[in-house]
Amino acid sequence: MEQITQSIQHTLTQLASDSVLTTAPLCSEVPLFNINALGDWTYLGTSLPTKFAKLFASILHCIESEYFLITPVEKVRVQVEDAPLLIIDFEPSQCHTWLDVRTSIETEHHNINIKQIKLTEDSIYLPLERGLWGKLGRACYYNFVNEFNLSDLDEE
Repeated sequence: MEQITQSIQHTLTQLASDSVLTTAPLCSEVPLFNINALGDWTYLGTSLPTKFAKLFASILHCIESEYFLITPVEKVRVQVEDAPLLIIDFEPSQCHTWLDVRTSIETEHHNINIKQIKLTEDSIYLPLERGLWGKLGRACYYNFVNEFNLSDLDEE
């Protein structure tokens, strides 16, 4: 089952090329999926298991501040409360310039440029692929603050 899921995920990612982003028709103006502030996914109000959230996250895009699941044949609107992905762990590079991160739905994102972070009063966001941003979860937030001098990052 795991191998099938990985195969489908890989295929969906390959199919979601840049040309598809602009040509796939929108299925509905009403969002079918919702991602809450804790990174939990629902479909039409029903909670999605992590393996399905992970699969759908592989085709999630942010275009002009709107979120969509995009395949070659359709585009589905997604309602996102805060950030679509909640980062629960990170591993800095030796020079503390790049990060590898892991999210609450078990996705991994590599070579995140730490100098592109967004700081708010109560949150830290990291840029991911396809126009997405990940928000640091509470424990990860405190680990990040202990690891890095945020005032230095903000000035660069």
